Amino acid sequence: AADREGVDFVVVGPEAPLAAGLADALRDAGIGVFGPGREAARLEASKAFAKELMAEAGVPTARFRTFEERDAAARWAAELGVPCVIKASGLAAGKGALVCRSSVEVADALEACFDRREFGAAGDVVVVEEFLEGEELSMIGLADGESLVSLLPSQDHKAARDGDRGPNTGGMGAYAPVSIVGPELRDRILREIFRPVRAALEEAGASFTGCMYAGLVLTDAGPKVLEWNVRFGDPEAQALLPLLESDLLPLLRSATPEGALSGGAASWRPGACVTVVMASEGYPGAYETGAEIRIPGPLAGPDALEREGVVVFHAGTSREEGRLVTAGGRVLNVTAVGDDVVEARSRAYDAVERIECDTLRWRTDIAWREVRRMGTAAF
Repeated sequence: AADREGVDFVVVGPEAPLAAGLADALRDAGIGVFGPGREAARLEASKAFAKELMAEAGVPTARFRTFEERDAAARWAAELGVPCVIKASGLAAGKGALVCRSSVEVADALEACFDRREFGAAGDVVVVEEFLEGEELSMIGLADGESLVSLLPSQDHKAARDGDRGPNTGGMGAYAPVSIVGPELRDRILREIFRPVRAALEEAGASFTGCMYAGLVLTDAGPKVLEWNVRFGDPEAQALLPLLESDLLPLLRSATPEGALSGGAASWRPGACVTVVMASEGYPGAYETGAEIRIPGPLAGPDALEREGVVVFHAGTSREEGRLVTAGGRVLNVTAVGDDVVEARSRAYDAVERIECDTLRWRTDIAWREVRRMGTAAF
């Protein structure tokens, strides 16, 4: 398709094509591509591989073991105690990490992976690890194989319901930047986490180019890695890119084997951005699709959106007979910018309230930690 259409540069968004080797195929065909090759993409495609790589490189992460059999996994989980985390090693669309706070939940999570096969082949190998206490943080770095440029820190909200309760999801909202990440902490994360992992991949013959995304926990002992993605995360990308002041395309082109990130850096507009995910009722479990969505008034037009500082990203929608309908678990990412996180948050939730759909729900406390730090509201 790229040959037929005369495409000379491809940006691969989802993780599955990267894990399948699409970037390698494009490069072999002489087509420029943003995204790592198949071997480097194992950083996300195999949690077991990523954990073992970090252990060998001395990168701080949770204590863990990997298993292909339920009883052995159960014994290690019992040794760790609760809470602990059980993860399907493969790609599971953001739903394969199960936080277990009781022995009953441990047993159910292991049955979900090994017996009920809820995650399919992604659960052939299971990682059982200790639960890390602390505030979560997302950091993205762009790599050209030699240099690394970090983007703004952001914070995702994985739990399905307010107060960080309920099952893990692919993300129910995010905000950027995160005020507690100053230059010192940023440099520590790059020094202790990003650069050693990239060096370990290089040593394994898997030079990394494209987007390195680390999901982190700020523990009392310092930042530790929860997970890796090899692409812009969702909804983190929606909270980051509206703040980008420099041109995105040259930045992406420079994060390739032919690129030159050295000395380069993205420039950002002042202020903050907040994304609220509107999801189908029942997500991340079973949900229905096909419900009509109405985006009324000023939100319907791009010029008005720009004036209001709001963008509605479509994540799980489709058109049916001229109607906009739900077509997935996470349906809309309602994103707003403002002078600070309070203003951005207010704009985002105002837009959410004006979108009409009987089957959508959302968290009402996105960015609560940052708002609390500002001392302007309580949750």
